[in-house]
Amino acid sequence: MENEFDVVVAGCGVAGLSAAVAAAEAGARVAILERAPEEERGGQSRYTEAYLRMKSLTEVSDDFETHLAENGSGSIDPELVEQTATDARGSSLTRSLSLADPNLIERFSDAAPKTIAWLQGIGARFDFLPTQFLTASQPRLLPVGGGQALVDVLAARAEALGVTFFYETTAQSLIRNALGHVVGLYATVRGQGQRELMGSVVLACGGFEGNTEMMTRYVGPRAVYLRPVCKGGYYNRGEGIRMALDIGAAACGEFGSYHAEPVDPRSGVSEPSIFIFPYGILVNADGERFTNEAPTTVDACYEPVTRRIFEQRGGIAWTILDARHTRIPNYRLGIRTDQPPVSAATIAELATKIGVPPDRLQATVEGYNAACSGQDWSPLALDGLATQGLTPPKSHWACPLTEGPFHAYPIISANVFTFGGLKINPEAQVLDADGDAISGLYAAGETVGIYYGNYTGATSVLKGLVFGRIAGDTAARALATA
Repeated sequence: MENEFDVVVAGCGVAGLSAAVAAAEAGARVAILERAPEEERGGQSRYTEAYLRMKSLTEVSDDFETHLAENGSGSIDPELVEQTATDARGSSLTRSLSLADPNLIERFSDAAPKTIAWLQGIGARFDFLPTQFLTASQPRLLPVGGGQALVDVLAARAEALGVTFFYETTAQSLIRNALGHVVGLYATVRGQGQRELMGSVVLACGGFEGNTEMMTRYVGPRAVYLRPVCKGGYYNRGEGIRMALDIGAAACGEFGSYHAEPVDPRSGVSEPSIFIFPYGILVNADGERFTNEAPTTVDACYEPVTRRIFEQRGGIAWTILDARHTRIPNYRLGIRTDQPPVSAATIAELATKIGVPPDRLQATVEGYNAACSGQDWSPLALDGLATQGLTPPKSHWACPLTEGPFHAYPIISANVFTFGGLKINPEAQVLDADGDAISGLYAAGETVGIYYGNYTGATSVLKGLVFGRIAGDTAARALATA
């Protein structure tokens, strides 16, 4: 029957496509749902450069598991956290805790190289290409062609395997049998109404960054100052998370938070990031500094710095730079906006152009300049050139702003993806509130909650690929043993 499948995948980004391909390779009849039309398929994946936190094709970064674990929970009893790591079965309490299960992190780390090899086998290529970070603490492996290339390779493989694609189709709710097993879902097809699709379900339809109501409910009313980092994010409206929670799934990840990235609000291009700010100062709408602009390398500090920007009045700040920054080798890599800087011959003129009080900005710059040593910086390495006696301090690249013309870029916090989602086990099965697997239900990608506090950079796309593949394979194997 046209509505009968072995596995139904909601979401057509790299997580959903990986699940569909893995299940089809295992012999399952697979359907994949995509809210967008075919020409826009791929969700956020098609817009990202898809940084991967790996130091080689066969090794994750040295801090991979440590960083995930250190940012893997909120305030939870440390004895319970220890129990999740030492007792594989655990109790209903520990299995359902809202934290990144150490066993899940270990599976993530172990499976990442195998997933890269699998992708290479179907035509994806990877290399250590230039990134937007002029200074970085960890290496970044990239797919050649970015996320779009991954979407294209996986979609072509899915089509070759006979996967059925349903475009402009949105998953709405899960179907369960009398025993509570998930056996399908209801979906809405644009212009055609509701459709019933039967089969085990993989939820890989993103977070809720495109859902104003959920953003306000979980992140708070200041979410009005946020926007998705790319157009694909507007398609992510949280249905996958909601429909699983509705049947008793366990929640995981920090629902009140998200991955923050500094972007130019004037630009409509995908990910118009501004990573040049460590070489100048950041001021708010009152013309005052509010944070240490360079506590460490930009790849490791941009998220907490961007969160401070979000806290400012109107959720906006300006990075103020002098002409010195234009002599940094390849400085344009740190500026992805398509909009030019606001430029002026003097700080007072610049203040007028960007709409901050000239006297306050002048005083801020003079105070900052006086706290600088006057030594020249080493812009491509942590140089320890710090301010003295200034609050807040600046830890690196503290050179006075004295050389015109002066430049300014506006910065707001973009919402790359939300942190809150569903709890899964290492086999990508969605767990219920007692920590038991919900039969017939799997999840991958942003729909899975794993992050708390500071995002472990360059792991989100990798998480989608790894657990998408695991979800599809697990779902197909479950059919074979049923």
